[in-house]
Amino acid sequence: MLDRRALLALPLMAPALARAADPNLADFTLTRLEGGEMRLAEFRGRVLLIVNTASFCGFTPQYAGLQRLQDRFASRGFAVIGVPSNDFNQESDDERRIKEFCEGIYSVEFPLAGLTHVRGRAAHPVFRWLASAGGGAPGWNFHKYLVARDGRRVTGFPTSVEPDAPALIRGIERALAEAAPAA
Repeated sequence: MLDRRALLALPLMAPALARAADPNLADFTLTRLEGGEMRLAEFRGRVLLIVNTASFCGFTPQYAGLQRLQDRFASRGFAVIGVPSNDFNQESDDERRIKEFCEGIYSVEFPLAGLTHVRGRAAHPVFRWLASAGGGAPGWNFHKYLVARDGRRVTGFPTSVEPDAPALIRGIERALAEAAPAA
């Protein structure tokens, strides 16, 4: 049984309890392309664009546009995270070759996760969460998820939305204009 002080404290605890029950991007971890953990908590307070990628796809040139977004907005608290996936049979199964391809052909400097399932039963938990939070599951390579600074609000952009598309740029600008959440 709760004493009177505990009962009075419940309204003050409600926001913290709600946050604990409400998943946040920072709750997830991916594997880095080079190995080791990529804890998404490392990106807390930033606006993120998480993109499932592939090296042998007609949309692969979007890597260049994604790097331009990274260069343009990084100083304002923005980051791109590329997540190579072979779910559409257009990615190498050799992570070293993926890294060489991305860096050598497209000069990618943003973080890359290791090979990850992004759809279906085998989908990584972060992609299941992104799909349910906004944007649905990827229909193809280079599906984009724009995650607000709070790590909770997600807007999906399909493959056909290029990195320099006005709608995506406006979304990034709006998200960057929002204040960072209190720690």
